[in-house]
Amino acid sequence: MTPLLQVDKLVKRYGGLVATDHVSLALQSGELHAIIGPNGAGKTTLIGQLGGEVRPDSGSIHFDGHDITAVPTAQRALRGLARSFQITSVFPEFTVLENVVLAMQAHCGHSFGFWKPVLQQAELVEPARHAIGQAGLRHRTDAPVAELAHGERRQLELAMVLVAKPKLLLLDEPMAGMGHQESGKVVDLLAGLKGGYTILLIEHDMDAVFALADRISVLVNGRIVASDTPAAIRVNEQVRMAYLGDEELPS
Repeated sequence: MTPLLQVDKLVKRYGGLVATDHVSLALQSGELHAIIGPNGAGKTTLIGQLGGEVRPDSGSIHFDGHDITAVPTAQRALRGLARSFQITSVFPEFTVLENVVLAMQAHCGHSFGFWKPVLQQAELVEPARHAIGQAGLRHRTDAPVAELAHGERRQLELAMVLVAKPKLLLLDEPMAGMGHQESGKVVDLLAGLKGGYTILLIEHDMDAVFALADRISVLVNGRIVASDTPAAIRVNEQVRMAYLGDEELPS
């Protein structure tokens, strides 16, 4: 079975620092694959390369059967590879619905006209309402974004990605800055999305990772030192050594 995402020997150097050192991994369609590792392991550089913001020095990235190593970020998004929780075009003075409609409008290439007529276009509004429901914000559809809590804003960012119906979601620390209750909501949301979307998750919350992932890859000093099921990763001594003094793996 051909992987939806195939990464082969990605290398990125910053002077004498090797941020990603011949990283290879594969994601099957419908899989939730987590990348974990200590601070400074290269996770941010890796997801930047996958999203298109960082150009690798060598190696290749194939997505949905095509080589996208040199494809710009916007074109990757149009092909169905979406990075969430890095959205900057959120308008606090607009409602949740208006923000998601705007994201849908941009994805479809609609012209940007006067706002109210846009909200009357069912082909934009109906998918936006569906994505808002998927992100668990149906009860906040008409709320101004300025009134949302931190966790709700993260849910909005997720809705703005889901409205485009991506083939692959790159989730970059979706629970960063959240309390226990907010993190629990996001875990439940991602559990509901599993199977319907292929997801690559980078997250520091180990409880969330082990609860959600089908497979886990461990990145240390730019290299993947282990890639296996959560049960196997939990008892892997090399992984435990990587986290010694940093964070204990869930028992």
